[in-house]
Amino acid sequence: MSDKKIIAVIGATGAQGGGLVRAILADPQGGFTARAITRDPNSDAARALAAAGAEVVAGDVDDVESLTRAFAGAYGAYCVTFFWNHFSPEKEQQSAQNMATAAKAAGLQHVIWSTLEDTRHWMPKGDNRMPTLMGKYKVPHFDAKGESDHFFTDAGVPTTFLLASFYWDNLVGFGAGPKRDADRQLQFTLPIGDVPMAGIAAEDIGRCAYGIFRRGAELVGARIGVAGEHLTGAEMAAAMTRAIGEPVHYNAVTPAVYRSFGFPGAEDLGNMFQFYRDFEPDVNAARNVARSRELNPGLQSFDAWLATNARRIPID
Repeated sequence: MSDKKIIAVIGATGAQGGGLVRAILADPQGGFTARAITRDPNSDAARALAAAGAEVVAGDVDDVESLTRAFAGAYGAYCVTFFWNHFSPEKEQQSAQNMATAAKAAGLQHVIWSTLEDTRHWMPKGDNRMPTLMGKYKVPHFDAKGESDHFFTDAGVPTTFLLASFYWDNLVGFGAGPKRDADRQLQFTLPIGDVPMAGIAAEDIGRCAYGIFRRGAELVGARIGVAGEHLTGAEMAAAMTRAIGEPVHYNAVTPAVYRSFGFPGAEDLGNMFQFYRDFEPDVNAARNVARSRELNPGLQSFDAWLATNARRIPID
């Protein structure tokens, strides 16, 4: 074990980080070992990772010193932030800065930073096609990550910038799945019109990240977007119809209607989907399915993901 390269994984009990830890553990001859970093090493999820063979250590993205200790002796790290835990772009940026500072102090040789586009490069603050949120953001949970890229480059940390896609798992745990209307018909609601949207199984993000670590230095400095497929809302509804065994209708609302739904984050997500829709050529070009499959030969299609997960989508 001592000759293996240690990958320290932030968010190891979450979707992206957990997928990476499992990918490393599934390849015992791959030359890497997983160090799962979590605020609570005694949680059930952390104990499960330890039982599976991961080293579990305490670390907090709000505490640079704890991160530096957690990174010590590692070859690389996977860095991700947790916007939906606090809804604060500024807190997210501070976490990113802390991770970059700790990575530099620990002398890491390869970091993957899970980032997204700063959408203000496409739609500036004064552009009224999309409302400005929190005084200065268009899509807060995108923009804060994109704006944070410079923390890693400024620190001279050898970094690959990984852009994820819409998690198909959001249909299960984030309330994005089909809902029944007044006539008990299943409606799948998205504000993307008829344009295709990049999507991916959350587990595959971690597997793609593992593929990046396996490629090593050649991908330092690269921006790599990952996706399992690019599908329209109608195509997703048709796939769910096949998997669920009941008609699922695509309900193509406008972004403005979506922003009005009132749940926490509705405005942010409405703007995100509008960004996907209005700048689809750029967004999808950045998320190449063939390249994702090169990194992760087991990359799942939406149909394959549904074959395993459709029964988990809450249908009342």
